[in-house]
Amino acid sequence: MEFEVTAIFPGQGVTRLRVAAASVEALAESPVLRDAVVVSSRQLGGRRSRRRGVFPLPLFTRQLLALQRAGLTVFEGLETLAAQDSDPLTAEVLEALLGHLREGLSLSAALQRHPEAFPDLYVATVRASERTGDLSEALERYLVFHEKLAELKKKIVSAAIYPLLLIAIGGLVTLFLLGYVVPRFALVFADSGREPEGLSSLLFAWGGFINEHAGGLAIASLLAVAGLVVIASMPAVRAAAARAVWRLPALGKHIRLVYLARFYRTTGMLLRAGIPLKTALGMIAEILPVALRAGLARSVADIEQGRSFSQAAEAGGLTTQVALRMIAVGERSGQLGEMLESVAGFYDEEINRLVDTFTRLFEPLLMTVIGGVIGGIVLLLYMPIFELAGNFQ
Repeated sequence: MEFEVTAIFPGQGVTRLRVAAASVEALAESPVLRDAVVVSSRQLGGRRSRRRGVFPLPLFTRQLLALQRAGLTVFEGLETLAAQDSDPLTAEVLEALLGHLREGLSLSAALQRHPEAFPDLYVATVRASERTGDLSEALERYLVFHEKLAELKKKIVSAAIYPLLLIAIGGLVTLFLLGYVVPRFALVFADSGREPEGLSSLLFAWGGFINEHAGGLAIASLLAVAGLVVIASMPAVRAAAARAVWRLPALGKHIRLVYLARFYRTTGMLLRAGIPLKTALGMIAEILPVALRAGLARSVADIEQGRSFSQAAEAGGLTTQVALRMIAVGERSGQLGEMLESVAGFYDEEINRLVDTFTRLFEPLLMTVIGGVIGGIVLLLYMPIFELAGNFQ
């Protein structure tokens, strides 16, 4: 494969060249790129990995970090990225940032002019780094934060894909049996002059109903799904549903841990970036589910009254017994940000274990249930046939 690579060579500046390599990972071992800092790479002849219309913030951050470490200033780095990027949206945003910097605005103020590309958390992290003069550390911290969240999300989504596929396929097979196969078997019994009995008669009645009203049932199902989507988008309904799910003995506790881990990691990142605790908590409200925002508001009010973060988080239902002890230790040692990130890492590992356990137990159980349903339908179909065969003998 051939890649278009933008790299910085010692004493030569930024250079764009084509490099042949077996994969993206193998680029670093290429003799052509020895002692160079790779800013970006793109496979030639292949599809671009990013979607149009979405600013690639992680890629932008990684490229700007590489340029910063290579000794370029922020303005020079943005000029380099704007010159080498062929995506219209990205180029437009970078040119706008350069214009803001030429007007004398700081980088954080320029980023804040484009909320569709740079979230408040990102802007706050950069603004805090401008006070300390260490933008590279702030960019690296945000990358680690983003990668941890993306890894957790990928883990949960991957665990949910296979069960959803099983449910979808099992549902389609069941509908096919009820709407197509069962009515054909019903014709056999109609010709024999006998009526199925027991559960088989109920099965044939369902099959006939689905077959006769297939169009109406399909439209009703689509309307029902659309209605559920509209209802689920209402904040009050989502909050009530979240509270109901969280009251479940086992499932609710584990779902709550996912959001708390994200809460701890985000708060820790902002505190380490130099953002005051009260300001950081106010920025986090938008990333929390509706059911936790009331607890966050109560925690902020308690902090304003002089209570410690550990006490306020406990009163607002934003902590666990393990997290409470670790947060209290972080407050006493003056390393609350680092301790919050440690708590998030602890719960990330626990969530990964729970997801693995769920996958190993739920998937075989789901396959058993789907197999039982389909097998039950087939059995109820053939039982009357076996009775007919016995009568003929």
